[in-house]
This record gives sequence, structure tokens and C-alpha cells, in this order.
Amino acid sequence: MATKSKIQVLLVHGGMTFKNEKDYLHYLKTKKVTTKKKISWAGDYLEKSLGKRFEIISPRMPLQDFAKYRDWKIFFERYLFLIKNKYILIGSSLGGAFLAKYLSENKLRKKALSVYLVCPPFDNTLPDEDLVGGFTLGSDLSLIEKNCKNLHLLFSKDDDVVPASHADKYKQKLKNAHVVIYKRKGGHFNIVKFPEIVRMIFTDIKRN
Repeated sequence: MATKSKIQVLLVHGGMTFKNEKDYLHYLKTKKVTTKKKISWAGDYLEKSLGKRFEIISPRMPLQDFAKYRDWKIFFERYLFLIKNKYILIGSSLGGAFLAKYLSENKLRKKALSVYLVCPPFDNTLPDEDLVGGFTLGSDLSLIEKNCKNLHLLFSKDDDVVPASHADKYKQKLKNAHVVIYKRKGGHFNIVKFPEIVRMIFTDIKRN
């Protein structure tokens, strides 16, 4: 199938933000490390499950573990320029917060078919992490809904990084968003398969 007719999926992964370099260096010294390969739903699983009708674009965002919104915005816009067809945006964790901020402040030249924000922090009220680095949301998020035909926010009750209570904060600002709170999703969506998001994507495509 020609690339022209493929539905493009631009996926923004998560990351970390720190108030200062000292905190960042402490994180590097104390972060748990392992020799095991990390397998995530946002990797090969999504590509295999969606199939050949889709083109998955999954950039590694700049300085992922010491992220700055300014840098991500520059890099993200370069990938947006590559979008030629019908497309879907997916942001996971910090990637979700990034998309929420970007889409609330910038009008896309072409509406996204769907936007999926997976466990996106709403503000800096996280139990063990800081949401800084310019990722703070403004008070008016209404442009997000105007930038896409379908908006989904997905949270989990067992998430120990971004509490499910952040879903309510988004709900108050985004009246037409489809919000789902799962009982268990491996904590902070540390899952290898995510069939629900695949089904939602196929449903959105049939509707539009």
C-alpha cells in the first residue's frame, strides 16, 4: 500500500523534568537500572496491532530525561511538517502533557482525526516528580478540542506516577473529551499490550 494512503500516527513518548541540574544528576545516580529490554505497548505492539494501513512515527524527543517544552516544541513541529495524510496524535505521560499544552496554544493547519492523551499530568501535583520545564498548562484548553475530531484521555486507578485525580481536572476544562479511567494498567501504563486503544483507533476511523 502506498504511503500516501496510510493513516499516520505521531506518537510522543514520556520523559522527565527537573527543577535543576542537581536534582537531575541525583536521579541519574539513583534510578533503578536493569539489563532487561523494556517492552512497551507504544512500541512494536502498536505497529503490529494497527497493521499496514498505518504509519507509526515515533520520534525520540530532545533530552527526554531533562525535558524542556521549548525544545520539544521545535522538534515536534518538524515532524508535524511530515504529516501529509489523515493522522492521529498520541501522547504518553509527559508526552500527553506536551500535546495538551501544544494543542491548547497552537492551531493545527489540518485537524487531527484523533488525539489520545495517555496518563498526562495536568499540573505539578505529582507524588514523586516535578512537572516543570515549561510544560505548565494555561487556563484555557478549549483549542485542543477544536484541533481534533475525537479527543480521548486515558488514566488508571493504580497509576503511582500520575494520579487518576488528574482526569477530573482535565474533565472540567474539556467538556467533550472521552475520558476513561481503568482499574489497573500496570501502574503508570507499564503494559506490553493495550488492546483498548487499538479498538478505539479503529472505531474513530470508521466514524470519520
